[in-house]
Amino acid sequence: MTSVQLAVASGQSGQMSRQMGDNHRRFLQTMMSIGIVDDHGAKALYQHCCETHNVQCPPDRLDDFIETINSKLQPLFMQIRKGMSEDNGQEHYALVNMAQTDVTRMSSDYADNELELFKKTLELIVGSENGTVSSTDILNSTDSMTTKKLKKSETEHLLSRLVHDKWLNETKGEYTLSTRCIIEMEPYIRTMYQDQVSVCHICHTIVFQCQICENPICGIKIHNPCVARYFKGRAEPRCPACNDFWPHEIPEIRRPRSQSRR
Repeated sequence: MTSVQLAVASGQSGQMSRQMGDNHRRFLQTMMSIGIVDDHGAKALYQHCCETHNVQCPPDRLDDFIETINSKLQPLFMQIRKGMSEDNGQEHYALVNMAQTDVTRMSSDYADNELELFKKTLELIVGSENGTVSSTDILNSTDSMTTKKLKKSETEHLLSRLVHDKWLNETKGEYTLSTRCIIEMEPYIRTMYQDQVSVCHICHTIVFQCQICENPICGIKIHNPCVARYFKGRAEPRCPACNDFWPHEIPEIRRPRSQSRR
């Protein structure tokens, strides 16, 4: 974290402190610490910050509250950005460094060969049909590394770190991009993989885990949570683009567990 960022978070900048309340600074300082928080956690944190500093916090003004913070972060090329979990459709808020649009933002935490393997993992996920990659395929990709090759144990440890740091998700040895990674890396992914990456027909953000229209002339992709919401209550689901019958099982709308971070 730079001294300028610390100044914003701690109130050491006189100009910032006149324009931002202590409740805003407490919220920002927490976001700098945790990086990403789900919608329930953001609302709880917003309420906590306002109550701690005896400031009113209208429940429907969270986005306005964050916009005030973002207006002060703009000169620092940072932003608290909103995105959706591909897993359950829940909104998340992540603190994003907009000055760095690729994996160099991770260089202070990871060595060069670790960053190279993360890039390879990203490429494998983007190029897959279902937005996942197995641990075996990741381990095999170390053979083509140009930097110092990672041992198997080092690769496994790195993958655990990437999951812990919320860059990847893992389920039964299958890895997907985390919500944090998608929010932060979307500009980079769109630029680097523009011929491979697709966008959801409903929410228009990049999509990896999804359902696909089986009409070969159409082939639109829709996030699983977007599928659940779009087709809810429809007797005969049809593709929103070509109107062909939608043959996939419609998932239920999941209700994420409420989480509170303070």
